[in-house]
Amino acid sequence: MSKTLPALASVIFCLALNLSGAIGAEHSFAVIAAPGTTENRLSRETIAQIFKRKQNYWENGIKIQPVNLPPTHPVRRLFSQSILGHQPEALEDYWREMYFHGVLPPHVLASEEAVVLFVSSTPGAIGYVANCLPEHRVSVVLQVGEMPTCPR
Repeated sequence: MSKTLPALASVIFCLALNLSGAIGAEHSFAVIAAPGTTENRLSRETIAQIFKRKQNYWENGIKIQPVNLPPTHPVRRLFSQSILGHQPEALEDYWREMYFHGVLPPHVLASEEAVVLFVSSTPGAIGYVANCLPEHRVSVVLQVGEMPTCPR
């Protein structure tokens, strides 16, 4: 019985570490850009300008292709609040006005995996994800919170 208690304590400690990582991870995300993007780091303000379609080209002249997750996706909600200062629903009037001026909102992709695939294969693309990132497929231009590390 004395050997069981330390083993049980180790299991509980590991579970607590995993749970605390999961809680921290749900409040984090990374903004990712296509390979070859000249900007290594972007400010929240610049990213907001990109996702509001007020900045349309990278410094090297390539057209920026921003992509969103669906409005109900938890990472989209976190990104919208953290970067744009509003939840997706609160931006509907903004996008109606922009549409009147011929400006469309960013494309919406169904999953974080789709965002990584799109960003990694589309020149000028930018998006955001909360899951670990595959090495060398995208550039992280802004990180909010702590991202989980990828298994190798």
